[in-house]
Amino acid sequence: MYSTGLAYLLWFLSGFGITGFHRLYLGKPGTWLLWLCTGGLFGVGAVYDFFTLGRQVREANYRAVISGQRPANFAQNWRTVDDGETRVVREKKESPERVILRLAKNAGGIISPGELALEADISIEQAREHLDALVARGFAELRPRQTGTLVYVIPEFMDRDSPLENF
Repeated sequence: MYSTGLAYLLWFLSGFGITGFHRLYLGKPGTWLLWLCTGGLFGVGAVYDFFTLGRQVREANYRAVISGQRPANFAQNWRTVDDGETRVVREKKESPERVILRLAKNAGGIISPGELALEADISIEQAREHLDALVARGFAELRPRQTGTLVYVIPEFMDRDSPLENF
């Protein structure tokens, strides 16, 4: 991802945008060469860049996503939408606690660490830690199924106790 702070730093270090190194950083080699040869379009382009650099960084990030040059973690938070025009929108990642509640609601209050790990895209150890934290805070219980498997139960979402052993 391109950084707005770094773009402004390059703008400053390139003589307040006159030599256009910020444009080279943002993947605009043609306009960088133009800025370099004309002194930032005789200063007018450099001033323009000062006010529009944030938007230029966002556009550079969008171009990187569309062209497939995005970083590995970028896909987790962004997605490409094609609704007549291709654009990129930021997705809000669901917290593990919210995933737990959604899964528990859909499964009658019963959830396992494996289910959470798969749905929340976290490790099983992390899933177990999140579930244990809910047990420690009193929002969930650890119970055995009739098969002997331990599962986490969120009582407010339970339909019935039948698949669990009674204490």
